Amino acid sequence: MNRHILHVVTNTAHFGNSAHPTGLWLSELTHAWDVFAASGHEQRIVSPKGGRVPLDPRSLKWPMRDASAKAWLADPAKMALLSSTPSPADINPGDYDAIYFTGGHGVMWDFPDNKGLQSITRALWEKGGVVSAVCHGYCGLLNTRLADGSFLVRGRKITGFSWTEERLAGVAREIPYNAEAQMKARGAIYEKAPLPFMSHVVKDGKLVTGQNPFSARATARKVVALLKGS
Repeated sequence: MNRHILHVVTNTAHFGNSAHPTGLWLSELTHAWDVFAASGHEQRIVSPKGGRVPLDPRSLKWPMRDASAKAWLADPAKMALLSSTPSPADINPGDYDAIYFTGGHGVMWDFPDNKGLQSITRALWEKGGVVSAVCHGYCGLLNTRLADGSFLVRGRKITGFSWTEERLAGVAREIPYNAEAQMKARGAIYEKAPLPFMSHVVKDGKLVTGQNPFSARATARKVVALLKGS
């Protein structure tokens, strides 16, 4: 059975008010898209404000500009999907079986407090859908509350870009908060790989999260496995 998966991407093009560019980390979208497509699933992309999606320049350089990213960049139809995305108001959560939050530092600004994304995520989770995220994508789950008022992540195992990785990436002083610490403050059980930038995926029921860009394919495969079993 074909399932429907909603990818969430950022509209934020810069770190705060600085000239430091950011945006979608392209391979975190393309790697998952490839896995989902190979399983025959229908896919759509949404962004917090709708419209154009900027690409993080660092994700377009070697080694991140791999065959999957290159194929997307060379495909006008795929690039068009990022030039005019729908907003949360255009999405009916009932149409989807899974949501997948992509990363790139931009999401730290426009994911956490977007009420539309929170509403979609809550509705999908409470009907038994799969909620997933990779790298900074887990910022989209920081403030999502369930119908009973509790945080979705409370008491659940989760991973995402670690504070160690932020420091190694050289941007710890430019980001608005420590996502790892904020997850823990909301009662999430944060886990990470033994070494930075290793592929690492955590599954807790129908919550699936990947630690960094190198975890996107493995995260998507876990989502596919859950969809097969549901």
